[in-house]
Amino acid sequence: MKILIVEDEHDLIKVMKESLEKETYLVETATDFRSALDKIISFAYDCILLDIMLPGGSGLELLSEIKKLKKQEAVIIISAKDAVDDKVLGLELGADDYLAKPFHLAELNARVKSAIRRRNQNGEQHIGWRNITIDPENRTVQVDKYELVLNRKEFDLLYYFVTNPQRLITKTSIAEYVWGDHTDQADSLDFVYSQIKNLRKKLNNAGADADIQAVYGVGYKII
Repeated sequence: MKILIVEDEHDLIKVMKESLEKETYLVETATDFRSALDKIISFAYDCILLDIMLPGGSGLELLSEIKKLKKQEAVIIISAKDAVDDKVLGLELGADDYLAKPFHLAELNARVKSAIRRRNQNGEQHIGWRNITIDPENRTVQVDKYELVLNRKEFDLLYYFVTNPQRLITKTSIAEYVWGDHTDQADSLDFVYSQIKNLRKKLNNAGADADIQAVYGVGYKII
């Protein structure tokens, strides 16, 4: 799963990024309004951690742009402890949660997990497709009663497909979601094919009532 941190305090970015990566998230960062907007327009995320005060613009303006673009990411506003007006306005604009500085990293991780669960799973602890059940918090997968063992990338791929059932997803979008925007595209696209091949085999061997279909020259979808 993929997180975008929009924050201009470099020391805070570092500790947030390290903490979230320990939770197996893929984490990207932006330190100003323009670079954040470019990433939000170009890529898909599970959650955006959004500071209010940014060079070049406001985090609340970015939140408005996210809603105009009809993006589906969970958004958590991060701002000063006494910025009550920002908190109220952010929630009115459609933010999923608010986290006041300073905060404990354990609380940050818990808020991110909760926001993603509410956004992608309608508040449920698990998400499923046909006879596949995924527990995102514990990163486990079951096919009927059989526990399916997946590596990190296979899990992220399956989660992406199951949260976008029957939707055609381009190979580039898959690579960007699972590997981020700092990978060599040719290498990552080859790796997408390899990982999906392995994931298909594991799903088939476990008796999954689902198939990841290739759409020639475009991408994949789960049916």
